[in-house]
Amino acid sequence: MASIPSPVQAPAAAKRPKAKLMSRFGRDNHSPLSMWFWEIDRVLLLFVTLLLSIGLIAVAAASPAAAERYSDASTRFEPLHYFWRQLAWVVLSVPVMLIVSALPKDAARRMALIGAVIFTALLAIVPVIGAEVNGAKRWIGFGFAQFQPSEFLKPCFVVGMAWLLSLRVHDKTLPVFMISGLITGLIALFLMRQPDFGQTVIFAAIWLTLMLLSGVSVKILSWLGAAGVGLVISAYLFYDVATRRINDFLFQTGDTYQTDMSHATLTAGGLLGTGPGGGSMKFRLPEAHTDYIFSVIGEEFGLIACFAIAALYVAIVVRVIVKLLDEEDMFQLLAAAGLATQFGVQAMINMAVNTQLAPSKGMTLPFISYGGSSMLALSFGFGLLLAFTRRNPYLVRSPYVVRWNGR
Repeated sequence: MASIPSPVQAPAAAKRPKAKLMSRFGRDNHSPLSMWFWEIDRVLLLFVTLLLSIGLIAVAAASPAAAERYSDASTRFEPLHYFWRQLAWVVLSVPVMLIVSALPKDAARRMALIGAVIFTALLAIVPVIGAEVNGAKRWIGFGFAQFQPSEFLKPCFVVGMAWLLSLRVHDKTLPVFMISGLITGLIALFLMRQPDFGQTVIFAAIWLTLMLLSGVSVKILSWLGAAGVGLVISAYLFYDVATRRINDFLFQTGDTYQTDMSHATLTAGGLLGTGPGGGSMKFRLPEAHTDYIFSVIGEEFGLIACFAIAALYVAIVVRVIVKLLDEEDMFQLLAAAGLATQFGVQAMINMAVNTQLAPSKGMTLPFISYGGSSMLALSFGFGLLLAFTRRNPYLVRSPYVVRWNGR
């Protein structure tokens, strides 16, 4: 007959699974999984988990309106159609994020540089072989397999520019500023051909941020600022898409139905919202599950929820900045700062469009809007951000010295 553990033995036996788990992730365990657990920024991981959770709730709220608008006689109306699809994309994207975050930093950099070459080439041929959606050719592929090269290029572009500009640390005579500017200008031309003015703004903002952080002189920054103003004026005068969007925004000369409805939907719920499923304005809102999902959140969960989401995006950017205050590796500093800039600027533009503070851009809200291509690309980019902000737990850092902790 099996012996019954004594009262003294029983608690010890009960604690064994927990002790085994703690041993697996203990600081004295130098396995790859344990090191990843202690090196990863768990605060950033928590923030992105919150965004993903909010996104699923928001897509579930917007799904009935989108399903009603885009279903027809040949398809059965399924209120949560877009929610189930988004859930599948999240299940696919989260492992991508975690795997990329666990890569050695050199491997993550090489992968991003290869991706930059591939997706730049794909971006160049999008106007030729791309699928047209709402008057723009931004997608490659057919049906379920469609993807947007510019979405995947953004994080790869950040890493590529960070690597290029960091070379100046070793040789200040290298013309990295000029080369990076030419590459950015070429990508901007490819984007304007689609046309995609919103993505062009993001790429330009990323490049300017990296130039500033890499130590470019005030004189060059002044010239860049003047050139930027000149380019915006030229775009308004000679680029039809920019002319129409700016005129619609400033002078209300064209069709402003989308932005008007987004603002009306956003404010319809007041501070506390109508409650989940209680919104009615969302059924009149085009692209309620993608570009204007922030307005759906405002209607059903209130303006307080919108402020909380905006604060969450700010918290992510601030967290990255704080992590980089004592970073000595120029490449890692530029790469992480650029990825945070991409993430923050995209969120800011989407929220500005929803609140009528910017013209319509056709841009998703990171990790919240519906979209498989966007979700995968953002997860890849955030995985890179987590990889470049990992810190060895056995190093003690200060603003002046990095020393071995000896553990």
